[in-house]
Amino acid sequence: MVSVTELLNDPAINAYILRMIGEEGIELLRRFPEEGEHSDEELAEMTGVNLNTVRHTLYTLYEQRLAEYRRLKNSETGWLTYLWHLRLDRLHDVLEEQVRDVLEHLDARLAYEEKNDFYMCRNCSVIYTFTDAANWNFECPNCEEMLEHFDNELIAAALRKRIDRIKESLGSA
Repeated sequence: MVSVTELLNDPAINAYILRMIGEEGIELLRRFPEEGEHSDEELAEMTGVNLNTVRHTLYTLYEQRLAEYRRLKNSETGWLTYLWHLRLDRLHDVLEEQVRDVLEHLDARLAYEEKNDFYMCRNCSVIYTFTDAANWNFECPNCEEMLEHFDNELIAAALRKRIDRIKESLGSA
């Protein structure tokens, strides 16, 4: 299993986690006990990280399936205690899933770019599909200037290049 320190030493992973939980969240990860389950209050006390930051970080990690908890109910008071542990061993799977989601969106955008013909109003800088432009007799609905054909090949080429790079990084090119 990879340690928190090893993960955070990877610049790409560090940037990803930093964006997700911020500097204080990363500090919590650095100080998080390697063994056992701990309540949010215990973690705040053990790590010196603010309790609200601990809670925010744990819930954010939980949403990404990178932390789990076990809930205990005090039979006398009825209070619930959540005992947390990290699941950073799932990080690469979570990242791959997110990259695949991005790839799916890029594929859909490329299909849209390839399927449509576009027209642009040079005055308003608004781009319309052929269908919309034809409905307006190729006049801008905002300023009534004539719409000009817009060549989207640079956009499509950039999308293809990015899609190919992502597929290559996933090993599915």
